[in-house]
Amino acid sequence: MDTTTEGANRRRIGRRVLIGVVTAAAVALLWVVYLVDRSPRTDDASVWANYIEIAPEVSGRLVELPIKDNAFIKKGDLLFVIDPRPYEYALQQALSDQRALEEQIVDQRRRIAAQNSAVQAAGAAVSLSKTGIQTAGSNIEAAHAAVTRAQAAATAAEAQLRLATNNYHRIEPLLQKQYVTVEQVDQANTAVRVAQGSYDEAQAALVQARAQLSQATLRQEEANSQSAESQAKLGQAIHTIDRVETPESQRPARTAKVDSARLDLERTGVVAPFDAYVTNMNISVGAYAHPGTPIFTLIDTRAWYVIANYRESKLKNIPLGAHVDVYLMGHPNRRFNGHVESIGFGVFPEDGKVSGGLPNIERTLNWVHLSARFPVRVRIEDPDPQLFRIGETAVTVVR
Repeated sequence: MDTTTEGANRRRIGRRVLIGVVTAAAVALLWVVYLVDRSPRTDDASVWANYIEIAPEVSGRLVELPIKDNAFIKKGDLLFVIDPRPYEYALQQALSDQRALEEQIVDQRRRIAAQNSAVQAAGAAVSLSKTGIQTAGSNIEAAHAAVTRAQAAATAAEAQLRLATNNYHRIEPLLQKQYVTVEQVDQANTAVRVAQGSYDEAQAALVQARAQLSQATLRQEEANSQSAESQAKLGQAIHTIDRVETPESQRPARTAKVDSARLDLERTGVVAPFDAYVTNMNISVGAYAHPGTPIFTLIDTRAWYVIANYRESKLKNIPLGAHVDVYLMGHPNRRFNGHVESIGFGVFPEDGKVSGGLPNIERTLNWVHLSARFPVRVRIEDPDPQLFRIGETAVTVVR
């Protein structure tokens, strides 16, 4: 009886212990699931940092390369120097061309000033010729008046001579009949000679007035010719004036050429844009650098990240700014602090693709459908540049 009762008690206790263990395991499992759900973690994470490929912007042979692969450099440290001599020569040539253009502009302005003076002189000659034409016209009018006066004087002298001659011819026959005296005949003869002299003088004055009229007419024609010549010279001088706008329009191009040559010369020496590690450097002094061809890579040590891939079902418990514990695979005993900076919004789907603008979904039946993983970018708040390396495996726990 005692043995039976003892066995029943043991079975009852065993059942209770089993129930307790199962219950505790279930509670522990639920608690773990709860913690995992509330604090998502993943070991599908890797260390990351921004990096740039250093490529020269000008071509040439490397003459200085003071850095070494995997070395740490500070912002402003010299990375490499390309032979600057061709670019120094190009800058000197550009500066020389710019100075030559300025000298050309100065000479052009001097020529324009001389041409403007010639235009002014031609204009003065035109004004003088116009004055000469007016003077010649006045002289012609005066000559016409003189001819008219001389013609009138000649007519009057001719009439006086005819009168004196007629008187003489009337008186001279009367002397033989002694109707007149000798003195009267002499007076009539003298009057004829005086009238003849006046007539000759009037005729000479008329000839002289006509000659002066012809001379004034010739002078007017000469003045007209000189005026036409002066006007032609003025037009020629005006049309031969050069313009300074043409060489001045070349100033921006020459300035741009100088600036470009100076910029190329500055680009022969390249310095570090930030604190960084040098990596992937497989080049030496003497190599020929080509523009746009990377020489090595700089890893930016100012900011370190961990890219953690979380299942899409866990993203709802990963808010932006959440604190994250980060552990490196190489140093699992050291914890680093970080926070969620961003969550990816797209990954390439494995079960479909875009074809012809429409999704092309493969018609397959999967019994187990795996959830997609999206990258979560975690910014490290207290990185140790000596320990962090791009691509290093990490473990992240969102708190």
